[in-house]
Amino acid sequence: MALDRAVKDKINLKQDPEQDKAAREWIEAVTGEKFSTDDYAEALHDGVLLCKLMNKLKPGSIPKIHTSGGPMKLRENIGLFQSAARAYGVSESEVFQAVDLFDKQNIQQVTLCIFALNRLAQKQNFSGPKLNYQTKLPTYD
Repeated sequence: MALDRAVKDKINLKQDPEQDKAAREWIEAVTGEKFSTDDYAEALHDGVLLCKLMNKLKPGSIPKIHTSGGPMKLRENIGLFQSAARAYGVSESEVFQAVDLFDKQNIQQVTLCIFALNRLAQKQNFSGPKLNYQTKLPTYD
């Protein structure tokens, strides 16, 4: 059990709240929908918002989004998003695993996938909002 806790702590250390905030603002701006909760991971947990984001970037890329049903039905949304993201051009190394989001095991990887989607959207001349995030460089005194 201590090892599980150590792994989770290490993953959480990598998570950057500023990146999550920028990703959230971009998803809300592109989809026109506000997150249902302030909990970033929980709001994305069922994949519905990610599917809607994908359909804004590439209309029709996910024809049926599951908005109700048991956990397995909702988890299907994540798989649909992953397939659509790959088809859009997101590299395999940037696409998160379903457990990263559904079980909230590696939310940082989910955020990195969203950043990758934004990069590709700009390359493909997406005319909608751009993800606004400035990398903060360390300062030396």
